[in-house]
Amino acid sequence: MGAVKGEGALDGGWGWMIVVASFMAQFLSFGSPQSVGVLYPKWLSAFQEGKGMTAWVGSMVSGVALITSPVCSACVDNFGARPVTVFSGVMVAGGLMLSAFAPSVSFLIFSYGIVVGIGCGLVYAATLTITCQYFDKRRGLALGIVTTGTSVGGFTYATLQNELIELFGLEGCLLIIGALALNLMACAGPMRPLNLPGYYLKQRAALQRIEEPEALYTKPTAIIIDSNLKTTLSSADNTATIKLLILKEPTELQDSEGERKGGILSCSVIARAIKKRMSPYGRYLCEAVELLQDRVFIAFCIAMFLFSLGAFPPVLFMEDVAQSEGLIDGIALIPLVSIVSMTAGIGKLGLGILADMQWVNSLYLYALTLTGTGVALLLIPVSKSYMGLQVLSAVVGFFSGNWSLTSYITTKIVGLERLSQAHGILMCFGGFGITLGPPVVGWFFDWTQSYDLAFYFSGTCVLVSGLFLFLATLPCWNRTSEEGNSPAKEVINTSQQPTLDCDKVASVA
Repeated sequence: MGAVKGEGALDGGWGWMIVVASFMAQFLSFGSPQSVGVLYPKWLSAFQEGKGMTAWVGSMVSGVALITSPVCSACVDNFGARPVTVFSGVMVAGGLMLSAFAPSVSFLIFSYGIVVGIGCGLVYAATLTITCQYFDKRRGLALGIVTTGTSVGGFTYATLQNELIELFGLEGCLLIIGALALNLMACAGPMRPLNLPGYYLKQRAALQRIEEPEALYTKPTAIIIDSNLKTTLSSADNTATIKLLILKEPTELQDSEGERKGGILSCSVIARAIKKRMSPYGRYLCEAVELLQDRVFIAFCIAMFLFSLGAFPPVLFMEDVAQSEGLIDGIALIPLVSIVSMTAGIGKLGLGILADMQWVNSLYLYALTLTGTGVALLLIPVSKSYMGLQVLSAVVGFFSGNWSLTSYITTKIVGLERLSQAHGILMCFGGFGITLGPPVVGWFFDWTQSYDLAFYFSGTCVLVSGLFLFLATLPCWNRTSEEGNSPAKEVINTSQQPTLDCDKVASVA
């Protein structure tokens, strides 16, 4: 497994091959989950379950993909993007093909929601991590192109799945889509790492120890001390007046004594071995706690949760809203899901380009997109025409392109070294929101037999998330905390010059 080394690999060259491969990987993996709104009415009529229960299928596939992000990021750090992408192809293709034989909604939740969701999470973590490694100055543009793959996939798969359902039925559609997902293995080929992952570094260190065997006998270290406590060389004349001190660790003495007594390892040795094995996990948890103590980062996580809770249901329910209100019979030639995906792709590219501009604060840009999405969702119950739904779908889709900013902003807040861990935590918050959002909206409909209250709830959540993120990251919070410090503390703190959160917010531009 070769690795590309050197600063010359950044912002060009093979990095654009990484962008193409990552784009296609997200296209193939997220195409069906992003257009699950097309499959949702078919599952309703096939299994005759409530809308809240059936909505778990669409919410789980995207929610699990984000909830498992910390584990997926750890897999990428240890094994690299290439093996993880290959394994994800097996997961996505297997889950889709297994869903073709689902006897119930509960089985769909497992096969389509969990299995495909884990595979999508692995692809998402692998593609974003390796793209951030290959790009620095053009990172916003590169991430915008890569994440556009999900939108282009949703737009294409929405129309494709409609045609396949008409020709081969729901089962045949899922089998063909699963077969297409096997091409994820080919997308893994160009993903050469800049540096070898942790697993391969451990293997190399182990091979080097095997190639250099230790000597069968090592002469013990001896210190010769005479009667005047002066160190001298060993000789036959002073053998009666010297002491031979063989240096040995106390723990080794205890281990050898325990082995002589009982022939088994003592409890202390087992405890040390367990502690050594668990120490990496302990460090990971400590680093996670440190990240969650950062005010800017935790505000970003809360805003992501509220945004995911309210913004994802329209992707799943928009087509059913049009049919329930009698605005359209059947599914249009270009479904509303396709409009959302198409405009989301445009938004990802446009917002990615804006994020690279020096005069744009990317964190405030993200808060602005949240506010715009919330306003558009609040207007959906008011719209009483299919044209109005198309326009609002386009607005929601464009502002939903802010997903291309998540890795960019996370890198600016915590740095590239902690990107995988921080991005995994952030996506975990988003995953819980996506998992809970559609079932809650479905239950609102089952309760009131109308989507109005559900969309008011979704729009309020997204609008609150934008206002909260903007207010929580204002530099005035730091000024008020500094005014409370005494002059003596200020003199002490001037020598340390800590990095303030307001400086961090200003740098996220």
